[in-house]
Amino acid sequence: MSAHPLPELPGVLGAGELARSAEYLLAAQEPSGAIPWFPGGHVDVWDHVECAMALSAVGHYEAAARAYDWLATVQYPDGSWPAKLRQGAVANPLREANHAAYPAVGVWHHLLVTGDDAFAERLWPTVRAGIGFVLELRTERGEVRWARDADGTPGDHALLTVCASIHHSLRCAAALAEYLGRPQPDWELAAARLAHLVCDHEAVFADRSRYSMDWYYPVLGGAMRGERAAARLAERWDTFVVPDLGVRCVSDQPWVTGAETSELVLALAALGEHDRGAELLASIQHLRDPDDGAYWTGYQFVQDVRWPVERSTWTTAAVILAVDALCGATPGARAFTAVPGAAEQSTADCCDRPVALPVR
Repeated sequence: MSAHPLPELPGVLGAGELARSAEYLLAAQEPSGAIPWFPGGHVDVWDHVECAMALSAVGHYEAAARAYDWLATVQYPDGSWPAKLRQGAVANPLREANHAAYPAVGVWHHLLVTGDDAFAERLWPTVRAGIGFVLELRTERGEVRWARDADGTPGDHALLTVCASIHHSLRCAAALAEYLGRPQPDWELAAARLAHLVCDHEAVFADRSRYSMDWYYPVLGGAMRGERAAARLAERWDTFVVPDLGVRCVSDQPWVTGAETSELVLALAALGEHDRGAELLASIQHLRDPDDGAYWTGYQFVQDVRWPVERSTWTTAAVILAVDALCGATPGARAFTAVPGAAEQSTADCCDRPVALPVR
């Protein structure tokens, strides 16, 4: 398998510092391969995959593969996962659509980094089943309801951030399918319709506009690119970005978070705005624990306190992925900066563009 230089961002985070942060993820990983929110905490599939991608980005390929293999052992027959697990037991039976979709991004990312065909073949059934669960939650219009209850009842609304993330997952799943010789044109069509709704029909989604994720996720998820994406980020930049501190989670609270900041950096990297991305990453280094390189989840800057008082693995993972996206140390960065089929200049017609595949 391939080996790549460690990601680094001179003046912000060196390769050694990033490697130290990755050690926190390794220490949190359970023998099963699961990566909880923090050592001893619960696991959710979306954040688990985020951590697995970070491990791939810094060269911990075996640990990352164990994380993905664990997903297959706890996946339900319908392709979903419970919203929360704790030490292998179900803690919340709700089944969320973006959780079921996101392994596609992780598997595609790991394939880009490692070129490991056997891994991709092994995880293909898991990805395929997850996408199947997601597509069963579509409305006739094309948006995806956010979840199913334990009894199978679908949610009564769709969320913009969730659907933008699912768009990302569908694009990566379709690219994986094409690479493995199992093309899924229906997935590409579903992604195109979802991109159109995300970009041009925001009113079909429940109003969560106070959350910064609804602001930047259409860009991060690849539904929106080019001048339109830049204009979207500019429109609410001053609402969510707090100079020298990071990005607010919600517009009406004095609370910045490392993960939201890092995700905005991923969106900026996709637009080629590397200097602004680096400046934002530098602004959240106050969240870094100097003892082991882990990151605190957030900071309430009026009360001058860490909140919540936890060092979430997925925050650390998001920082690692953001650094890789800015410096392009691994091919996995393209899973975010060149989402397969992502729109280039206009999203009105959801035009596709190819992405280079790993060499077989």
